[in-house]
Amino acid sequence: MTSKNELNLTMLCDFYELTMGNGYFNYGYKDRITYFDVFFRSVPDKGGFAIAAGLEQVIDYIENLHFSAEDIDYLRSRQLFSEEFLEYLADFRFTGDIYAIPEGTPIFPREPILTVRAPAIQAQLIETFLLLSINHQSLIATKSNRIVRAAKGRTVLEFGSRRAQGATGAVLGARAAYIGGCAGTACTISDQLYGVRAGGTMAHAWVQMFDSQYEAFKTYCEMYPNNATLLVDTYNTLKSGIPDAIRAFNDVLKPMGIKKCGIRLDSGDLAYLTRQARKMLDNAGWTECTITVSNALDEYLIDDLLDQGACIDCFGVGERLITARSEPVFGGVYKLAAVEDDHGNIIPKIKISENVAKITNPHFKKVYRLFDNATGKAEADYLCLYNEFVDDSQPLTIFDPDITWKEKTLTDFTAKELMVPIFLNGELVYEKPTLAEIKEYCAQQVDTLWDEVKRFDNPHNYYVDLSYDLWSIRRKLLKSNS
Repeated sequence: MTSKNELNLTMLCDFYELTMGNGYFNYGYKDRITYFDVFFRSVPDKGGFAIAAGLEQVIDYIENLHFSAEDIDYLRSRQLFSEEFLEYLADFRFTGDIYAIPEGTPIFPREPILTVRAPAIQAQLIETFLLLSINHQSLIATKSNRIVRAAKGRTVLEFGSRRAQGATGAVLGARAAYIGGCAGTACTISDQLYGVRAGGTMAHAWVQMFDSQYEAFKTYCEMYPNNATLLVDTYNTLKSGIPDAIRAFNDVLKPMGIKKCGIRLDSGDLAYLTRQARKMLDNAGWTECTITVSNALDEYLIDDLLDQGACIDCFGVGERLITARSEPVFGGVYKLAAVEDDHGNIIPKIKISENVAKITNPHFKKVYRLFDNATGKAEADYLCLYNEFVDDSQPLTIFDPDITWKEKTLTDFTAKELMVPIFLNGELVYEKPTLAEIKEYCAQQVDTLWDEVKRFDNPHNYYVDLSYDLWSIRRKLLKSNS
């Protein structure tokens, strides 16, 4: 992998996107304008919110959509598609509109993360990639943010490449983890491609390679005096690991006037060992030596370690972050919300299910976030029709959709529209922020949420309400299709 845009991913689609596209083409729906929403139904780990991520890869994908001659030959070999449709694909490009909530934004169930307005074939074709990009990175960004919040201001590094589901899972997982709040990664290529700061020191193999642990530590300090973090649990952490590290620091770093260094623990009773390590280092005069721990950590284990008084400055989190092991599926879906008739009128569409959570919100919509002016905190999200506007100079009563009798009236608030145009008429109109800007924005936006929404256990239900006009259309469609 040498560049982000090396692969043509147009054929990374479910096969039914193509069979439906052929059907639309031959039935005369090729140019019919459709509206599709990307949204999710529940927050992973029963959390209070998720983090939007993956938009930059969607942009790269849309800008590079095309079918090669080899792609057309393959499709022709399947003997399912008309020649006219294949000719259409040979000249294919995206000409529609895409609106999205920016990466790093806290998001909630049932509200659009991204909306596509495009001819039916185009909108259908891009479904798979949009979902896999947003589902994967939003999942990892959400898990990362939980872990970072559990660390309570301590550094968190992403260590999961070797346990990720494939190369892309490692590379883009590191990117998403950075958005969620991780300070860096062990994945070198993610630094090369996206600027996610890569770092690392040694494995147990380095220590085992030498005739003695002290020699391994001393050699490393000599080679990397300004980045000397020593892995002290290869043999016996308290009896030899930390004493040999202190000896190496004294023999190599102290004469150079270097006070900053570190040790890492990857096994054992981390709460007990880090407390003992801190005492030993401080007694030896290495008060600025940091302690990093790793070993199958997640937000709950980190929270528990800190409750036990563990002395930890940095967490290296691997498999449980990069795979979101506790709940490894984000669950975002792509559903038709409306179509346009021959006169440009928007006709709302709804999907009905006996499973209430699967009933969709119809029509072309926008999303407002409502902030209390006195506290700066987000109070609710408000879904309305594309041509409605929230007048934040007037009181607004909102309802909790899951507890229908529960309501609140906002009087002194600011309404901010969340979705922004990304593509209009096939042209990119969005200025992509840097990854560092996305990360900073994410931290700022998470800070606008109440602590009760951010807690891990039984978080408060955040209000996501529908405008009266949108609710009325939804109710009418439910009645007429029941």
